[in-house]
Amino acid sequence: MEKILIAFAAALAIGLPAIATAWAQSKIGAAGAGSLAEKPELSGTVIILVAIPETMVILGFVVAVIILLGG
Repeated sequence: MEKILIAFAAALAIGLPAIATAWAQSKIGAAGAGSLAEKPELSGTVIILVAIPETMVILGFVVAVIILLGG
């Protein structure tokens, strides 16, 4: 039973940030597409803004690894 709870905690540590990241990237992507239509020179800024929410998933992965390794 304990292994199941550990696996579930690790899955939550990855799954919840992934859902939040997908939602944030969809909003940022839609706004970025609109701004690129008006000002194409903002492409670098839009790419950076789309990549920033991905750090939530990376941190979730780190937490999941710590949970699974028992640290």
